[in-house]
Amino acid sequence: MAESAKRGIRIEGLRKRYGSGETAVDALKHVDMEVAPGEVVGLIGPSGSGKSTLLKCLGAVIEPSAGRMTLGDEVIYDDGWKVRDLRALRRDRIGFVFQAPYLIPFLDVTDNVALLPMLAGVPNAQARAKALELLTALDVQHRARAMPSQLSGGEQQRVAIARGLVNRPPVILADEPTAPLDSARAMSVIRILNDMARKFETAIVVVTHDEKIIPTFRRIYHIRDGVTHEEAGEGRPFE
Repeated sequence: MAESAKRGIRIEGLRKRYGSGETAVDALKHVDMEVAPGEVVGLIGPSGSGKSTLLKCLGAVIEPSAGRMTLGDEVIYDDGWKVRDLRALRRDRIGFVFQAPYLIPFLDVTDNVALLPMLAGVPNAQARAKALELLTALDVQHRARAMPSQLSGGEQQRVAIARGLVNRPPVILADEPTAPLDSARAMSVIRILNDMARKFETAIVVVTHDEKIIPTFRRIYHIRDGVTHEEAGEGRPFE
């Protein structure tokens, strides 16, 4: 992909070592990855291969040991953090979708989605309007005033996706987002992620073991022993 201010994700030579001396463990040995705006890429690999560590580095949850990471038009790590406020980076530039929705049980659906922009200083009414726009795009607007306990599993995951997108981040990191879902709901979620990626020009990385959705990716990064290998995916149409 050409150098561009619209670049989604670029990782070059990323490494992560835990510990030192004889007890040191190299969780990531050499990671190269590039994801364009509007693209959904799969990240697969066996347990212990480094997937979770890579996602935590990319999400600015833990610090890499070496390498370079670029999000959008900004270098965020180059053998050290280049961003002063990592909490603001995570809040404003990176969306997270997890295996479990982690919705706040005492807030209704709208406020679960609106909370992040509210915390960023967006007026409450404006934040709720943004939330409702996304809930409508995800076809769950009819549940806007419902509490999380009143939602089905598929509805909860759609609300979680809306929450991840509400600040229009250039990057979404999805960690096993379809693991608890049956085939139909899993395909619905991955279809939604692709639709949202195209609509909002978001670069999305999906960590998964879910064999139901792996054939839908056009590109896959397979991580083995801390090293990434890019592979062509099937790009199979959604069922």
